[in-house]
Amino acid sequence: MDLDAVAEWSRYVVVVAVLGYLAAWLAFCAEAGIHSRRRRALTAAAPERELVGASTASSSVDAPVGPAGPEDAELQQRADRMGGIGRGLFALATLALAVGVVMRGLGTERAPWANMYEFSITGALVASIVFLVLARTVVGRVVAVWAVLLIFVTVGLASTVLYVSPGPLQPALQSYWLVVHVGCAVLAFGLFTVGAVVSALQIASERAADRGRTSGFGASLPDSVSLDRLAYRLIAIAFPIWTFGPLILGAIWAEVSWGRYWGWDPKEVWALITWLAYAAYLHARATAGWKGSKASVVALIGYATVLFSYFGVNILFNGLHSYGGL
Repeated sequence: MDLDAVAEWSRYVVVVAVLGYLAAWLAFCAEAGIHSRRRRALTAAAPERELVGASTASSSVDAPVGPAGPEDAELQQRADRMGGIGRGLFALATLALAVGVVMRGLGTERAPWANMYEFSITGALVASIVFLVLARTVVGRVVAVWAVLLIFVTVGLASTVLYVSPGPLQPALQSYWLVVHVGCAVLAFGLFTVGAVVSALQIASERAADRGRTSGFGASLPDSVSLDRLAYRLIAIAFPIWTFGPLILGAIWAEVSWGRYWGWDPKEVWALITWLAYAAYLHARATAGWKGSKASVVALIGYATVLFSYFGVNILFNGLHSYGGL
């Protein structure tokens, strides 16, 4: 099998990963549904347990009543089993995606992030690995339900709408700067994506707590403080990577290629806007003490600029960075 065939077959491996992410999401949804059923049963039985407890206060019998007994234990076991299946499928899908990315790189004999298709699958791989690490924690397991859905959509769009057949690079991209400059952008993009998911869930969790909800979507989330802290840590890691890669190294590559560090190209402008948005997020937390939903909204605005820099600029504008194509 020649290298071009390896690059082409990588697409089918990526499609297998898409199916794996879908299966993992369905398993996580089943786990969430069982947990929701368990919470409803416990809430409905709480008054009954209080009444029974009051009438038998002097009794020496200490037997579980209602859903706190065998039925509750069975539901917990079923939820744990579905969660384990979901995490296993998530790991297998991530492995398949990693194989697809490596095959694309080997087949094209270059770093696999020269166009939107390759950038998408590589960025999704970074996000998947981060989520797999986070899934070892209680907070991460809840976040992973929605992370899998986002990754499924991203990789699914990449393998259908954004797909580009393997081919030689434009002369301007045939440089070692492609590895370091765009590689840092891919890594930061993956981390910003994870941070955006966590920030959105933090807002939902805080609003549910403010309204005193004990059931429904908001009640199934971790506490907003834990989510807020996790989002901050992810963005604090991604921000210097974005500063170093897309901005500093991008300016150096621009000087090497075009003889100037800055030229107000649309991609350059939106990379700077993204940097300013996340700088405002970190500054507001450090100086004004912004936490919770206010900080999460700023983080989501920052991620919106990331998405526009990625999709909007590539599709809507023509500039010096347009040679990568879709």
